[in-house]
Amino acid sequence: MKKQRGVALSGLLFWSIVLVLVAVLGMKVAPTYIEYAKTLKDTKAVVAQVAPDASVTDVRKAFDKYAEIDHLAMPSSQLEIFKDGGKIVIEFAYEKRIPLFANVSLLIDYKGTTAGN
Repeated sequence: MKKQRGVALSGLLFWSIVLVLVAVLGMKVAPTYIEYAKTLKDTKAVVAQVAPDASVTDVRKAFDKYAEIDHLAMPSSQLEIFKDGGKIVIEFAYEKRIPLFANVSLLIDYKGTTAGN
């Protein structure tokens, strides 16, 4: 006689619950990561756009324009702007708390800089 192959109902339910939980977690984390990626892209675009002798106020105004277009919640006052070797460098760091269920939440620290690559 041949052995039966397949998935038991209990196994199917277990893996479908695991898959749904991972999908829900991904749907909650993805928007925060997209916002971080937009912020990093906008800071790099600002550094490329402004002149090397631009003031901190000019850099903040340029970032505010990009942030308005991309609907970013991060104000330019949270940016650290300084010069390193004659080049403007922008750094930022913030944390996002994502509520999962009941009193359990996920805390993600985002950090970005325009220095280097």
